[in-house]
Amino acid sequence: MRIAFLTAPEGVEQVELTEPWQAAVDAGHEPVLVSTDPGKVQAFNHLDKADTFAVDEVVGEASAESFGGLVLPGGVANPDFLRADDKAVAFVKAFFEQGRPVAAICHAPWTLIEADVVRGRVLTSWPSLRTDVRNAGGDWVDEQVRICEHGPNKLVTSRKPDDLPAFCEAYLRVFAAEGD
Repeated sequence: MRIAFLTAPEGVEQVELTEPWQAAVDAGHEPVLVSTDPGKVQAFNHLDKADTFAVDEVVGEASAESFGGLVLPGGVANPDFLRADDKAVAFVKAFFEQGRPVAAICHAPWTLIEADVVRGRVLTSWPSLRTDVRNAGGDWVDEQVRICEHGPNKLVTSRKPDDLPAFCEAYLRVFAAEGD
């Protein structure tokens, strides 16, 4: 399965990109780095610059139809940049409209909120997004990982980097079931 990993050009939390990416590779999937600009993505370890990663596809030219699922890594700045980009928001919304699974961790639900896809859904996130999720019509829970099936697609969410093992296991299981 081709899996889109959507990030802004700067601000993605490195471990929230690299661990789910490696989990996809290890499971035999093809992860594809999609961003709003061509070139490289600057990752961060919290507030410190970390590694850079080559962009495979630009969001304005990528189509949700060419992917089996979408992973949204967090980082504070990453989803804040993405939610301000109309093409990124439309790309995310297309996965929900097409019934394709989506996984989001940490601050990534900010992009889901901007895409207006959390209404009626149960999800988790970094705790500071609790009010944002509720104001957007979602039901926020404080859980390591949450799989929500109340909508057009399956949505997997987690709170933070410590949840990555559970997040990776859950999103891979959900994406594999949807790909059958």
